[in-house]
Amino acid sequence: MKTTLYSLTLLLLTLTTSFGQILTRGHVSGQVNTGAGKPLEFATMMLVKAKDSTLVKGAISEATGKYIFENVGAGQYRVAAQQVGYRKMYSAVFVIDEAHPTHEVPALAMTEESKNLTEVNVVAKKPFIEQQVDRTVVNVENSIVASGNTALEVLEKAPGITIDRQNDQIQLKGKSGVIVYIDGKQTYLSQQEVANLLKNTPSDNIASIEIITNPGSKYDAAGNSGIINIKMKKNKNFGTNGTFIVGTGYGWANNLSGVRDDLPKFNTSLNLNHREGKVNLFGNYSYANRQSYNSNQINRAIPYNGTVTYFDQYSSRPSQFIGHSYKAGLDYFVSKKSTVGVLVNGFSNDWSSSGQNNTLISDENYRLTSKPTTKTDAQELLSNITGNVNYKYEFDGKGREWTVDADYVRYNGNNTNNLNTIYYNVDNGMTRPNQDVRNNMPSTINIMAFKTDYVHPMKNGGKFEAGLKSSFVKADNNTIYDTLRQETKQWLFDASRSNQFKYDENINAAYLNYAGQLGKKTKLQMGLRAEHTHSIGTSITLNQTVDRNYLNLFPTLFLSRQLDSTNTLNLSYSRRIDRPDYQNLNPFVFYLDPYTYQKGNPFLRPQYTNSVELTHVYKSAISTTLGFSRTTDFINRETPRQIPAENVTYVTPENLGSLDNINLSISFPVQVAKWWRMQNNISSYYTHYQTFYSGTPYEVKLVSYNLYTSNSFTINKTLSAELSGWYNSASQYGFYRAQPMGAFSLGIQKKVMEGKGNLKLNVNDPFWLNKFSGRAVVQDINFRVRSQWESRRIMLTFTYRFGNQNVKTARQRNSATSAEQSRVGGQN
Repeated sequence: MKTTLYSLTLLLLTLTTSFGQILTRGHVSGQVNTGAGKPLEFATMMLVKAKDSTLVKGAISEATGKYIFENVGAGQYRVAAQQVGYRKMYSAVFVIDEAHPTHEVPALAMTEESKNLTEVNVVAKKPFIEQQVDRTVVNVENSIVASGNTALEVLEKAPGITIDRQNDQIQLKGKSGVIVYIDGKQTYLSQQEVANLLKNTPSDNIASIEIITNPGSKYDAAGNSGIINIKMKKNKNFGTNGTFIVGTGYGWANNLSGVRDDLPKFNTSLNLNHREGKVNLFGNYSYANRQSYNSNQINRAIPYNGTVTYFDQYSSRPSQFIGHSYKAGLDYFVSKKSTVGVLVNGFSNDWSSSGQNNTLISDENYRLTSKPTTKTDAQELLSNITGNVNYKYEFDGKGREWTVDADYVRYNGNNTNNLNTIYYNVDNGMTRPNQDVRNNMPSTINIMAFKTDYVHPMKNGGKFEAGLKSSFVKADNNTIYDTLRQETKQWLFDASRSNQFKYDENINAAYLNYAGQLGKKTKLQMGLRAEHTHSIGTSITLNQTVDRNYLNLFPTLFLSRQLDSTNTLNLSYSRRIDRPDYQNLNPFVFYLDPYTYQKGNPFLRPQYTNSVELTHVYKSAISTTLGFSRTTDFINRETPRQIPAENVTYVTPENLGSLDNINLSISFPVQVAKWWRMQNNISSYYTHYQTFYSGTPYEVKLVSYNLYTSNSFTINKTLSAELSGWYNSASQYGFYRAQPMGAFSLGIQKKVMEGKGNLKLNVNDPFWLNKFSGRAVVQDINFRVRSQWESRRIMLTFTYRFGNQNVKTARQRNSATSAEQSRVGGQN
């Protein structure tokens, strides 16, 4: 394995020197003022080539008049400033190279002009994968291969990310427990339900995805493997503008009969923004309607009383999803120092499926004895509304500010599932009466949260931050089972399977954080976060209560050392917590068929993770990261268990020992030719599980790796193309060993309507390579799982931008409920 990884690294580095040059990157900053010397905000700043004034990057000046261009390649440049009512200005020519990676442009003073200036379109296309010092950014907005996909499929292409499609789990560098934010607001959903939400979020609504492996003390301490922040597309300030997107396509899959199913997909969205004077109004609406397909094959061997019974299960699950999402908000700029904002957003999802599960049961000699068939009709309804009120006060123009957020979040869910099982013998005769079971699972989750943050710049250039947060969660889940009495055809309440579970939680947190300099070349950031948690989980049906009350401290430390003009070292440490998802605490039972189900565990404890990372950045382009983490009391969300006497297998979440993870990742761009740019990433990670299973020691060690490459081709001014591919080696998920997976996508983009519109044609996984296969073998557990879905598809997307697109993006908000929403349940 080590030899293979070394060879791949050597091959990619050879390509770097043979076919192109590694990009030298720096940054340019400066200040723009009025003729009277006052800062000029929202001025359009353009970095242009000195030779022919070709646009390289665009930016907007801040309220202080400052601006910055990041990730600037080597060359000769000028900075141009433009604002309505002022004369256009240019700076003197300057150079960015290895000896001068940064440049401070002397202040530009713009004089007033009576005539209106013509509109300038600023276009700055970013690479699909952008490696920054503290995070990896996936720039979805301009990607061709991402168009028409879902957020989960785009995330699957990101370096270091693996998706367990069988269990809908997201892992980062071999670790589960990822916390997902959307626009800085945590989703409050369980791991499985977050994956389901992303599975039904169109990628065309996403601007970028940030992957933060070691967050600071300002963030909630939840998430042992880091944070994924999905930034949705935003509109621009000033005037009226918007974006309209419509996409359609097909996916293909073969059902259990071998017949190909055509699965149409459609999505559309409209984003609008209007700013005039002190008021900024913004909103968007999205609609998605798609048919999908999933098939599973489960092979089990169950030993009991000296014999073995074999189960071969084949299931198909065609489904349809209809989803609406919306957002509306207002920012009111009370003065230059004060801003008040109101935000309302939510969604309404309807997922339905009619599936069939065929089971072949054989004796120890593999002779068929029976073949029951279970038909399922399921529907999952989930709606959400989130309200946020926020206030921001800037004491001066030097960065001292105070912010306040208050949130209310409500989820309403109602899931139904009907199961009809017919017990056939080998001659298709009936061995026993049919079994009909139905269940209804209404649920509500109410979340209230408040947070306040204060930032105070220091005279020595440092920065002090402090904050408080308090959140309250009330969840009520009711699982109602009925069975059909065959003699009378009447539905009877099944008390043995039904259960009502209530969960109350209060978390109070406070943090301190300091960032500053240690000498001229070393930056320091250190913080401490304290979180007190009080939770009460009550099973009304079982008359069982679990009361937990605990206080934790979470320190963080970050050091950055500029070794020279081209080399930077970053060292970070953090301690984090993962609290059990709300649904995983619910001791409900969800059936796939009479022989297979999953259940919750009200006795789950939090897991804790200590992480250390060392990152080397070369020329702001090549990033190498070595990390180590240890998770204690880790939560294994899919622990397999059996009841051999009943031939039943089920999975349940459990706390199981410790997990060590060592990871190494390398990310670098290659400019193969003027028209061909590559971004490559290699991630390797070593996982070591140590636990007990039914009183017996269990230990697993495995080295895995992930490869990703993205290729961008510029054909002409209006036509471009992309080709990307990824590969994950065999990996371990608790007791499951997943086999290698991989796929590639290709797409082409055409700009139309004088650049205001574009057409994207994307072909995803054309050879249907992306399939899941895994196996669990421990004590009496021995089963294999194979899963397929319609990853092979073609999509056509049209995007049209209208109005003023040249000015600053709408104000970003991180609300008070940024941490709780990732633990809610029930989304698809």
